[in-house]
Amino acid sequence: MPPKASKAKEPAPERPILGRFSSHLKIGIVGLPNVGKSTLFNTLTKLSIPAENFPFCTIEPNEARINVPDERFDWLCQLYKPKSEVSAFLEIHDIAGLVKGAHQGQGLGNNFLSHIRAVDGIFHVLRAFEDPEIIHVDDIVDPVRDLEVITEELRLKDIEFMEKKLEDLEKSMKRSNDKQLKIEHEVCEKVKAWLTDGKDVRLGDWKAADIEILNTFQLLTAKPVVYLVNMNEKDYQRKKNKFLPKIHAWVQEHGGEPIIPFSCVLERNLADLPEDEAAKYCEENKVQSALSKIIKTGFAAINLIYFFTAGPDEVKCWQIRRQTKAPQAAGAIHTDFERGFICAEVMKFDDLKELGSEGAVKAAGKYKQEGKTYVVQDGDIIFFKFNVSGGGKK
Repeated sequence: MPPKASKAKEPAPERPILGRFSSHLKIGIVGLPNVGKSTLFNTLTKLSIPAENFPFCTIEPNEARINVPDERFDWLCQLYKPKSEVSAFLEIHDIAGLVKGAHQGQGLGNNFLSHIRAVDGIFHVLRAFEDPEIIHVDDIVDPVRDLEVITEELRLKDIEFMEKKLEDLEKSMKRSNDKQLKIEHEVCEKVKAWLTDGKDVRLGDWKAADIEILNTFQLLTAKPVVYLVNMNEKDYQRKKNKFLPKIHAWVQEHGGEPIIPFSCVLERNLADLPEDEAAKYCEENKVQSALSKIIKTGFAAINLIYFFTAGPDEVKCWQIRRQTKAPQAAGAIHTDFERGFICAEVMKFDDLKELGSEGAVKAAGKYKQEGKTYVVQDGDIIFFKFNVSGGGKK
């Protein structure tokens, strides 16, 4: 039987998230030319998921699926020693460098901007190193100026999009009295005013109804951003860089999203070494690769989480969008599970790790049956009960 609804007052639902409601989300590496985008991408692709887990790991020359490192997943694999292990992945796209005037087509900009429209989040790579052998598109290294160039190009493209959208809506409103057209027009006017004021869409305090309309546009400035600051190895090692305070101040004034310092030179060198030699180099030089942090932060930034199914046959991460309810999470495994959903039997990872076995978790009263309104949390270990042609369990 499905679990009875709790009499406790349910918490207020979270505000809807900007962006596509999908578990197949991706992040694009964006920046000016010669800032380290392709070097970062090439280093990350060495961490691509083994081919036996997916029909492909490098989708095209500039797209790849990268394992999301997770100690919880590793621990579950040690516990169950399964025949199959399938981790979560982050799909990354290397997008060619933007230049000033891209929104008007400079440097094939419209093509590149369409590539950004196709992703769900942005790794914004900033150059914070000086090297006379690597030219800068504007001659002088100035990451704050670069930040302003890229963000302005994305904003101008969004303004152009909203102007065309308003024009189309006004034509439609002359032919129809549909109230929805008026509502959409009002939202578009608000969004255009916000953008014209020099602000990005993702930083606005939009109502749920606004977000529903905004999500049909896939605006460039609505996409979450993680700032990756590419330094030389010496600066990264000593954790000091003359550009960092200015970058930090700018980011705090423009949404306060994550900033991750890293060194492309170091990451490339570590990727070329055998694992034991790379570990020895890091220990001797008191440095640590930032790739794991970059991958995890990017995954979270595009509002992805995952739950586990775990047993001797398979330990697998099933990625879903944050705020997904139990039936839709079951549907990530198979559409039949969503249609015939009865309940989700949920263990928290921390409980399983502390108590050591599923039986011990049940004995402690921490094995819960959750119904259709349960919002799946990151790291839940779930067994679904469903009723399709006689019922079943996964």
